[in-house]
Amino acid sequence: MVGRHAAGSRRAALAALGALVLTALPSAASAAPPPSPGASPGAAQTLGADRPPAGLLHALERDLKLTPDQAAGRLVNEAEAGTRAGRLRNALGERFAGAWVSGATSADLTVATTDAADVAAIEAQGARAAVVKKSLGDLGAVKARLDAAAARVKTSDTPVWYVDVPANRVVVRAVSESAAASFVQAAGVAGQDVGVQVSADRPRLLADVVGGDAYYIEDEARCSVGFSVTKGAQQGFATAGHCGDPGDTTTGYDRAPQGTFQASTFPGKDMAWVGVNADWTATPDIKAQDGQRIQMAGSVEALVGASVCRSGSTTGWHCGTIRQHDTSVTYPEGTIDGLTETTVCAEPGDSGGPFAAGAQAQGVTSGGSGNCTRGGTTFYQPINPLLRDFGLTLRTTSTAEAQTPAPQDGAADAWTAGRVYTAGTTVTHAGVRYRCLQNHQAQGAWSPDGTPALWQRV
Repeated sequence: MVGRHAAGSRRAALAALGALVLTALPSAASAAPPPSPGASPGAAQTLGADRPPAGLLHALERDLKLTPDQAAGRLVNEAEAGTRAGRLRNALGERFAGAWVSGATSADLTVATTDAADVAAIEAQGARAAVVKKSLGDLGAVKARLDAAAARVKTSDTPVWYVDVPANRVVVRAVSESAAASFVQAAGVAGQDVGVQVSADRPRLLADVVGGDAYYIEDEARCSVGFSVTKGAQQGFATAGHCGDPGDTTTGYDRAPQGTFQASTFPGKDMAWVGVNADWTATPDIKAQDGQRIQMAGSVEALVGASVCRSGSTTGWHCGTIRQHDTSVTYPEGTIDGLTETTVCAEPGDSGGPFAAGAQAQGVTSGGSGNCTRGGTTFYQPINPLLRDFGLTLRTTSTAEAQTPAPQDGAADAWTAGRVYTAGTTVTHAGVRYRCLQNHQAQGAWSPDGTPALWQRV
């Protein structure tokens, strides 16, 4: 299903659903030391992982059953692992087969390759090596064929499919083996290339300026604010596409007039943004535990296995881990590609709310199954594609204080603050070439020459 809903039918669907619209890694027990004077900051310092708010640590301790030292060490380890994985991805090229963290404190980074000759190089970077048959590119090609088939056949009985990086395979989650077999056959891919997971769960949408606050659409449905954004002089916030159509009006958590949906994509993707009026001011904040706020410093994408926390207007602040990226999900309203699956719980009304890994924005809540009483699965729309598609700038601790600087090079590929970069992209900055290590939107303070956590000189 690729067409768009009319405003009335979308609001009716939300109401009917109850609307989720109603080098070695540092040790787990110690944080990375501060950089010496004049030195470039490490990944933990760049991403703010070395100074987490108390509310974030308490939630990680509660939901992941960690001690205070384990929670703090986990955030540092995950930040450092992302940079190491990015450097190895660039070095391995087409042989790269993915990376993930594991262990209570994410102290173990594993990087997969299709060539055993790469093992020594991987281990030299403090990571475990996994030699597998298929590269990440090979797996992506198989999933792309499933994505194409989903445009031709019904996938209500095969609602989830994704690239399972640690297992080095593509997985179809279906209500039965026969439903999965039919979908795989329709895609024209070999059965041995796809694993099947039988589950009765059917994801649903989660629908009911500070991320996690409630807002109301046309006085008929409720969702949650994602992240504050700007587009030129217009302030606003990112949220889920299924929450509203362009032109729909919103009121805030206090029912005061708030803004209007500027753009929305659903299905296909689940992304939207609302432009707010002059009574509302975009902030870098999202709501955390017990009324505390956490400020976003950027949007660096976390690895599979990393911890992630979600804020929503129904269930508040909950944490879990990332299961996999690049997940396709079929809801009753249509199929969404490119979501991230997590172990975080959510309930109706939490849709659109923010997911964060430490101080890094990850995405906005889309849908899921289960609830916060018995646990469940939740999917989010990654924030970087949303920012790129709509030409938005994430409001962060740096963008809230300074204007975005102009590019310093005249070249077409000059590094530019505010642009969304994907791993492997090359840019020019101050006459030097750099390659991106991790997906992110460039912040003014993150120029390549001073941010080795995100950029590698080539």
